[in-house]
Amino acid sequence: MLKEIRIHGRGGQGVVSMAKLIALSAYFDGKKVQAFPSFGVERRGAPIESYVRISNKDIFRRDHIVNPDYLIVLDETLLKNKNILNGLDKGDVVLINSNKGDDVLKKYLTIYPDVEIRSFDATSLGLSLLGKPIINTAMLGAFCEITNLFSFRSLKKAIAEVFSDKSGKLINANVELAQKSFDHFDPHKQFVVIPGEQHLAIVDEGKMIRDS
Repeated sequence: MLKEIRIHGRGGQGVVSMAKLIALSAYFDGKKVQAFPSFGVERRGAPIESYVRISNKDIFRRDHIVNPDYLIVLDETLLKNKNILNGLDKGDVVLINSNKGDDVLKKYLTIYPDVEIRSFDATSLGLSLLGKPIINTAMLGAFCEITNLFSFRSLKKAIAEVFSDKSGKLINANVELAQKSFDHFDPHKQFVVIPGEQHLAIVDEGKMIRDS
């Protein structure tokens, strides 16, 4: 099993660190991994991409990923550039940070009708929990639940490892961010982010209850 992931975002959104976190999470689950950016450094605001490979066997390829199984888009404005969708095929999954519904986002992927689109408002979640638009860890939890490529337990361990030089409070906040996004796609939790509003909510018997 070789799974290839391509991440698109802008410099400053944590594109490179997200790739590292995904790879490390899978590594903690005993997988063989590879993660690297398209450029050596992130230029704030400029488009950037990173790559991750996950396998049960040794990985010998070192080339850029042109046919991803999973595409992660941290900034939906990048969808205006159709080139970031290159290489998609039937059954591939596209995870987009957006407050728009999946049906609205499909207009950007009309030439890829057989891919699965999943959207999540990671920006609002980051603002609601941390007061900052922290996107990468918010998208990580969602990606973990959607793909099942690694366990959430290993994801928490990876966050603690990557942010080991940060305060315990910040580490816990990022774990909570990932947990909330994980729960968003867990049908048993029914957690939602209300688009355009900086608060969280849960659904209970069809009624929306705002989180305090």
